[in-house]
Amino acid sequence: MPSTITAEKASLRRQALDWLASLSPQARAAGDQALFRRFLALPQVASARTILLYHGMDTEPDTVRLLPPLWELGKRVCLPRCLPGNQMEARLVQRDSPLIRHPYGMLEPGTDCPIILPDQIDLVLVPGLAFDRSGGRLGRGGGYYDRWLSGCSGVTAALCRDGLLMESIPRLPHDLGVDLVITETGLYGPSLSLTGKSGA
Repeated sequence: MPSTITAEKASLRRQALDWLASLSPQARAAGDQALFRRFLALPQVASARTILLYHGMDTEPDTVRLLPPLWELGKRVCLPRCLPGNQMEARLVQRDSPLIRHPYGMLEPGTDCPIILPDQIDLVLVPGLAFDRSGGRLGRGGGYYDRWLSGCSGVTAALCRDGLLMESIPRLPHDLGVDLVITETGLYGPSLSLTGKSGA
């Protein structure tokens, strides 16, 4: 039942947040470096023309560090902008684009940055608290990405610390998973072997 799944997800969120709170700054930084190296080495990054990142905050990977290397690779890079009603849009950012602090704490592109439609984006880096090996995603409960991704045909990927790769994440009908789950030591997803890991 949906109420049972909602309760299970709330419990998993608490577990994930407790685990993240136990990480030292040094462990977090080392994990970020490994995750970013593996992300930038993906063939899906090499082939993508336009990529949607998110601006990591608090215990999330510091994904703003991915902007310079992606620009150096000649990629068009977007960041999300939150809209009323738990909606979002993607806007193109460049080196000189000013970013605005949202009340939630993340930095967003301003309205002067061009809107990029979901069907124009080749690769989306999707945030989440935890993931499972089949691409299941545990978000923070706002539903922004589930709504936005319904109109996107690009590849979806996620950065997941090894300690937050769960056995199984329960899903409601509207919950969308991701194609690729990248950890510090492995690569998982619905089209990959559930027992194997990709190379470093």
